[in-house]
Amino acid sequence: MSQLTALILAAGKGTRMKSDLPKVLHTCCGKPMVSHVIEAARAAGADRVVVIAGYKSEMVHAELGDTVLYAEQTEQLGTGHAVMCAEGQLGNEGETLILCGDTPLVTAETLKQLSEAHRAAGNGVTVLSAILEDPKGYGRIIRDAEGAFLKITEDKDCTEEERATKEINAGMYLFDTAMLRDSLSKLTNDNAQGEYYLTDTIELIKHAGGRVDAMPVSDTNEILGVNTKEQLATAEEIMSTR
Repeated sequence: MSQLTALILAAGKGTRMKSDLPKVLHTCCGKPMVSHVIEAARAAGADRVVVIAGYKSEMVHAELGDTVLYAEQTEQLGTGHAVMCAEGQLGNEGETLILCGDTPLVTAETLKQLSEAHRAAGNGVTVLSAILEDPKGYGRIIRDAEGAFLKITEDKDCTEEERATKEINAGMYLFDTAMLRDSLSKLTNDNAQGEYYLTDTIELIKHAGGRVDAMPVSDTNEILGVNTKEQLATAEEIMSTR
């Protein structure tokens, strides 16, 4: 079994929550959202869990204590930048699972399936995707006529044809760690937002000859990201029903 490191993106302020609490510390069924994600990662076989904190990181540290490792993202310069901030914690081998601290419904079962699909295919990176009836707002997984992964296109950059695609990027990934490190060293912020996008590493890995694919989740509730109090209430309802 190769080493599995889980990186959890938890640096955001979560402005739309209208609260001073870091977004990932809002509770869902009595536990901070980020704690549910940490548990899923551990149950899926992660040997090391690294939480990338930023906004009021001292509160995140106080809540989670020394149960996890930490990286700091002091400026919010994109998801790729967040992962760069944790590079020192990555190790050189095995795999790196990248998760979001605000998706409390993701399950260990799905992460295990992602891991199995990734290893069976010998992928450099496997993207967790979802098939949505209304994919508006999400980056689309673009495949060729044979169904092979081509690229991820952000919603605003989609052509009319691409916009009709219902398979979306759920924002969770499993990388071969060596390939991830290599692609991070080539990442630039040469875009309209001036940010470092993690999705650009996928293009870089593919370009370097790594295999890339996406695995759709069977229950789309698992990828529900919480950005507002309403979404938190929805997540709590789904979790209690489980």
